[in-house]
Amino acid sequence: MVATEKEILDNMPRPRCKRRIAKDPKVLFYKPQGVPLCDLVTIELQKDEWESLRLKNIKELNQTEAAEKMGISQSTFQRIYQSAQIKISTAIVEGNAIKIIK
Repeated sequence: MVATEKEILDNMPRPRCKRRIAKDPKVLFYKPQGVPLCDLVTIELQKDEWESLRLKNIKELNQTEAAEKMGISQSTFQRIYQSAQIKISTAIVEGNAIKIIK
């Protein structure tokens, strides 16, 4: 059975909104001191996750203000921020490396 163009389009996910990132990270890789990189698991942090941490934790914006700066909804900001928190916490607790994806 061949799917029609409408069926294909109806089942495609919504296109992702472009997120505004005010500045690029200065450092793209973090790892525990004294542990060879080849022995570490690397956790990838997306650039929008990095920006959510910067706005909420460093700039001390509330979620609504931070979402506006990024050009996304507050609920999308919350999902991005929560994902970033889980990744960073996991890396610190388990001693993993963190790579920020550009």
